[in-house]
Amino acid sequence: MKKQLLSMKSLLLNIFNGRIVSPWLILLIDLVIVINAYILAYIVRLNVLLSSYSASNIILSSLWVVFVFLIAFLISGSFKGVIRHSNYSEFKLMAITCLGAFIFLLAANQIIIKYDLAWIRVSRLVLMLHFFLSIILTIGFRMIVKEMYIFLTKKQTSHNVLIYGAGDMGQITMEAIKNDKDNHYNVVGFIDDKASKWNIMLHSCPVMSWKKALEINEDKQVHSVILAIKKISVQKKHEITKDCLDKGWKLKVMPSVGNWVNGISNEKQIRDIRIEDILGRDEIQLNLGRIMMGLDGKVILVTGAAGSIGSEIVRQLLRFSIQKIIMVDIAESALYDLQQELLLSHSDAPFEVVLADVTNKKRLNDIFEEYKPEIVFNAAAYKHVPLMEAYPYEAIRVNIGGAKVLADLAVRHKVEKFVMISTDKAVNPTNVMGTSKRICEIYIQALSQRQDINTAFITTRFGNVLGSNGSVVPLFKKQIEQGGPLTVTHKDITRYFMTIPEACQLVLEAGFMGEGGEIFLFDMGEPVKIVNLATEMIRLSGLKVDEDIKIKYTGLRPGEKLYEELLASKENTLPTHHKKIMIGKVRKHDHKKVNKQIEEMMLALQIENPKLLVTRMKALVPEYKSQNSEFAELDKQFESSAS
Repeated sequence: MKKQLLSMKSLLLNIFNGRIVSPWLILLIDLVIVINAYILAYIVRLNVLLSSYSASNIILSSLWVVFVFLIAFLISGSFKGVIRHSNYSEFKLMAITCLGAFIFLLAANQIIIKYDLAWIRVSRLVLMLHFFLSIILTIGFRMIVKEMYIFLTKKQTSHNVLIYGAGDMGQITMEAIKNDKDNHYNVVGFIDDKASKWNIMLHSCPVMSWKKALEINEDKQVHSVILAIKKISVQKKHEITKDCLDKGWKLKVMPSVGNWVNGISNEKQIRDIRIEDILGRDEIQLNLGRIMMGLDGKVILVTGAAGSIGSEIVRQLLRFSIQKIIMVDIAESALYDLQQELLLSHSDAPFEVVLADVTNKKRLNDIFEEYKPEIVFNAAAYKHVPLMEAYPYEAIRVNIGGAKVLADLAVRHKVEKFVMISTDKAVNPTNVMGTSKRICEIYIQALSQRQDINTAFITTRFGNVLGSNGSVVPLFKKQIEQGGPLTVTHKDITRYFMTIPEACQLVLEAGFMGEGGEIFLFDMGEPVKIVNLATEMIRLSGLKVDEDIKIKYTGLRPGEKLYEELLASKENTLPTHHKKIMIGKVRKHDHKKVNKQIEEMMLALQIENPKLLVTRMKALVPEYKSQNSEFAELDKQFESSAS
């Protein structure tokens, strides 16, 4: 018996999946339904007045009604859909089709009465009964086929899930799950924060509060919660995540409509929540009018364009009516990957990719002469603290030398605006990398004070960016995949974090609010303990700390701080019109003096050892105190000479 049922199920699945049913057969089935609905309508009518109609009149009038419905079906095309995938729109179309045929028959009755065509006359009561029966039976047929298909294709290993959000997004999520034959979810309820929706049924599932959902008995065996809300604060998202982890539930996210792949919502787009979702902040409100005015019709040069920040700046810029983006980078593979991405997502976008080294002055000058950029975003830099501590030559050559070459060329070619991307590690630096970026800031700020230039120089300073190349989040993800351990340098180490899109949006905002010479600081929120970040990422992966994955402390790396700062102690800030952006009041520097020191440093690259080069950096940035580094002994020499 079981084998027979399985073979029957297999046969039905072949019929459904093969779509062997012709639309004309569906049309025939609809007409059969219309005939049966007509007979049922007459049975109801004749029970009221048995002798009113003859059999011949019933047959002739039924042919007339079927003919009218046939024409209505052909005009509307209601039979052309795939029945197993019928949705609200197709049900509505069928109802409208039946309504159109009904109205036509009512109108035709007036002509029939006028010309005494009694043999095709149908009483209004029969027409009304037939209309309602036709809608019920034709839509009912489609719903039965749809539900049968869902039942036959439903995975036996389905997980019980709750959908957080009983609004439009929640219902879209429900439809996406139901329509995907390969889905592993069985929705057992909806959650909503609005009390007015509690205790009602939606798609045959109860709607409840989050508090009540957390009290669900274990026999329900809830596996996951799918977050399906258009707008939700990060704090609320964090609270829901914590509750789910405590309950042993997985938290998943349904992307907003704008993020659907190919504009289609389906179960496969429901993804696990990421650490970026709960460490980011609420959506940034940009002054789009100011940014649009600043970018309209401009040629824009982005250096370091293939990196995490540079590539996101490019994506953000493509939202505006620019003339062209020149994407410069020395990383061949990464630049090629970005080019291919943009060709797929922005095939008509005005961009050029240029393989070039920002330290090559002649090459960069040729680029400026060919493309004549009006705005420059400099995101090209080496950023890894331990590597730059080991190779200060490269930090000076690329970070400082590259920024100087670009800034000088921007002045020579009369660029309107130059935006320099800096870092919180430039504040009271303890390593070579942070100091190299601070020297960039000093040079840019000093250059902007010259009276003979028109270029507006802007510097933006922010902390760590979630998910950027080489950052701690991708490292932890890789370590979790490998089974651990997760390596943390110190139990008390903290860092500021923001997401890549958030950082780049603030860069654009700051870039078009400055007059020139400002260092803009971004509100990075509260610092995050790295050990807490590691713990949360382990739990989000469905694993247990110390049981499944261990955390290992490795000690501070050369030049690494326990706590990052966004503003030096000698500096203060001024507010701007954007609550997340402040202006840092920094001490002024003389351009001639700074320019001479940097040029001497660049010449020294060819003849001096790392310690002598770092000594030059410390002379230019007196607040630079090496930490956990071989260069710490130089600080003692500076102190003794000062005393």
